[in-house]
Order: sequence, then C-alpha cells, then structure tokens
Amino acid sequence: MSSGFSFLTDLAHFEADCFPFEIGRFVELTTVFYHTTVISFLIFLYNKVYFVPTTTSKWKEIATGFETYWQFPHCIGALDGKHIVIRPPPNSGSYYFNYKHTFSIVLLALVDADYKFTYVNIGCNGRISDGGVNGNSSLCAALETNSLNVPLPFPICEDGIPLPYMIVADEAFPLKTYIQKPYAQIGLTKEKRIFNYRLSRARRIVENAFGILANRFQVFMTPIRLSPDKAETIVLACCSLHNFLRSSSARHVYTPPGSVDAEDTTTYRTIQGSWRTEKQPTGIIDIERQGSNNYTAKAKEIRDYLCEYFNSDKGALPWQDKMI
Repeated sequence: MSSGFSFLTDLAHFEADCFPFEIGRFVELTTVFYHTTVISFLIFLYNKVYFVPTTTSKWKEIATGFETYWQFPHCIGALDGKHIVIRPPPNSGSYYFNYKHTFSIVLLALVDADYKFTYVNIGCNGRISDGGVNGNSSLCAALETNSLNVPLPFPICEDGIPLPYMIVADEAFPLKTYIQKPYAQIGLTKEKRIFNYRLSRARRIVENAFGILANRFQVFMTPIRLSPDKAETIVLACCSLHNFLRSSSARHVYTPPGSVDAEDTTTYRTIQGSWRTEKQPTGIIDIERQGSNNYTAKAKEIRDYLCEYFNSDKGALPWQDKMI
C-alpha cells in the first residue's frame, strides 16, 4: 500500500530512478507499477470513501456546511474543472489538444464545504470547456432530472419565496436554476459586486481543493506520461485519497493551518493559502474561462433574488461592504 501512495505522491522521483534504463524499460516499469499498486490502492480507497450523495439528508448536510462556514444558503457544492496534462495516444491528432497547446483530459469536480470531492468526472478530452464538460456530465443530467434526491425548493428566510438548492460556479459555466455564477464584470452595481463577493466566498472552496490536490500529490508537478485511461485512474485515486485524508485524524497534517485561503475581517483582506505560494505544478492547469450568457428567466430571477437577499438586513454580512 505504501508503494501505491509513493507512486501517487512522488511519480517524478519514480521516473528519475528509471532514467538509467532505456525508454521501453521505463514504460514497462510504469505499466507494472500501475497495475500492481494504483488499481489495488484505488479499490482500497473505494471501500473507505464515497462520492456523490444520493439522499436528501446528505445534501441538506452539505448545504448546512456552506451556510455555516461560508454564509451561502441552499448551496450543495462548488463546481470547477482542470486540465490534467497527459501524453497523447498515438494517432489521436488534436482530440486531446487544449487552448494551452498541451494535451489533456479534463477533471470536473464538485466539492463540499470541507474541501472534499463529492463528484468527479474525469476523461473528457481537453478541447472542451468547463461548461461543455458539465453539459455532457452525468451530474448535469442527474440535476436536470432531479434523480439525486436533491431537496425540494424551500424559503431561505421568513416570508421568502421557495428557492432551489444550487451549485456555485464561475463564469465558465451556464447560469441555471441549479447553478449560480457571478454577474458579468461590466457595469456592476454595488449590490451586484456584493453578490459576486458572496458567491466567490463559497466558490473558492473548489479552487482551494484543487490547489491542495495539485501541491500534495507530486504526480501533478509534471505531465502524466501515461495513456488517458491510466491517467484517469490515477487522478481518481488522488481524489479518493484526498477525501480519505480530509476525513481522517491526519487531516491537520495533510492540510495544516494556513493551507487554504482565509479572510481577515478586521483588516478586510483575503489571506492566501500556502498552496498559492508553493511551486506551481505543470501537470494540472486551469480551464479556459469562456462561459455562456444564455439563461432562462427563472435562473435570472433566482440570482437577482439572492442578490437582493445578500444586500438586505436578513442576509448581509457585517464586513461585506469592506471586502468589495
């Protein structure tokens, strides 16, 4: 088991150890290591960690976490995506070619208020944007049909209108009744800037989760020189191990104080997590931020209602005006 952990956390060193051998020998060793450690390691983690909630009570538990820690009501997760840089398969042409001029598969992830992954979709080719990956994902399909037992709409305050439970995301994603994203930056009123700040507080959880993942697992420091299917399994193993460590007594070793972004409400500034100042990995990169401005009247109504709530006596935070 320890060899599997080492493979995931320090693949760069594993590769360095193989440099005296010919390339074919390295590929052979990597393949053997993959089959004998990573798969067994992933099976072990599957018995310890689960992802997508399927009960109303679990979704409500996640929403309570976001409201308690980040003061965003009815939030069932923060959504984002990353490119995982890989070695392209032979004869794949531009299928995996992304806007950064590298070859990649896309990791789409939903994160709870405790920086744990509750949904991951890995393997979509790198040519597709965040929004495109989401639109084709099983998560989007399940939310459209409400097959995940997400709680029914409910007022967030006394005398309020029933409001659906929702995901927070950035501008790369479409605005929907179940996905809230910031207002466009052009012509923002103070009220809309407040909304964007409040949404950003909840959404940056997924940004920090990705930052921790990329900096704790050395496999992401350089491109993963394996086929897409093997890279997909390695990424899933890392996400599983991340959840396992965040849920165990080792969480304060895995993510010690200062690891993630925090707010100082006395000086009104954001304190960056330590992962932002460490060496930045080249094997995991941002998705292109090109979102859609097409949305339904109902999705707009929900965002505008939240904007009004965050600027009201019932929903405002004492320090929010100083943070914009």
